[in-house]
Amino acid sequence: MMRIMIVDDHQIVRHGMRHLLESQSDMEVVAEADSGQSALRRAREHQPDVILMDISMPDMNGIEVTRRIIASLPDVRVLVLSMHSNRRFVTEALAAGATGYLLKDCAFDELIGAIRCVAAGETYLSPKIAGHVVRGFLDQRTVAAAATHPTLSVREREVLQLIAEGKNVKEVAFLLEISTKTVETHRMQIMKKLDIRNVAQLTKYAIREGLTSLD
Repeated sequence: MMRIMIVDDHQIVRHGMRHLLESQSDMEVVAEADSGQSALRRAREHQPDVILMDISMPDMNGIEVTRRIIASLPDVRVLVLSMHSNRRFVTEALAAGATGYLLKDCAFDELIGAIRCVAAGETYLSPKIAGHVVRGFLDQRTVAAAATHPTLSVREREVLQLIAEGKNVKEVAFLLEISTKTVETHRMQIMKKLDIRNVAQLTKYAIREGLTSLD
C-alpha cells in the first residue's frame, strides 16, 4: 500500500484529493497538513512514501518545507502540486529535492500516474512545463540572470516569508526558535541584499518570489 501525505492550506483541496486518492486500491492517505510547520511535524511522524506538496502556504513555503523534509527523510518522495507554472518555481522545487512537479489543473489520471512515477523513484514533470524547464537549462541568459540575482539564505527566506505574512519580530522569533536580535539581524541583511527600505516593499518582493501569496 502506497502511503501518501497531502500538504495544502485549503481544506477543500485536501478533502477532495483524499477522496480521489483513496478510491485507488493501492493508495492510502496517512496524513494531511495545512501549513509548512505542520507539514514538517507530520512528515517526521508518519514518514509517508509520497508527499503531495503545495508551494504557497502559511509559515513556510513548500519549497523550503521540501528542502527540510528531504534533508531529514531522504527516502520520502515529494511531488509538488502547484498553480505556479513559472520555470523558476519548478527548478527551485527540484533543487530542493522534489521528485516531480505537477500543475493543479491536471487531470486526475495524470495525478495518479505522477504519484506512481515518483513513488518508483522516477522524476515526473507536467508536460505543460517540461518544455519550458528544458529550454531554461539551455538558455545561457538564465545563467547570467541568476548570477546577478540577490541570493538569500534558507533562514533569510523563512524570515522574509513570515514578515511578509504580517508576523512581528517576537512572533517570527518564536516560530523559528531564534532570538529577536537574530530576527532583526536577518531583516537588516535581507533589506540590504535586496536594496529594500520598508516592510511593504519586502511583502511585494515575497509575493513576486512566491514565498507568500495574497490568499
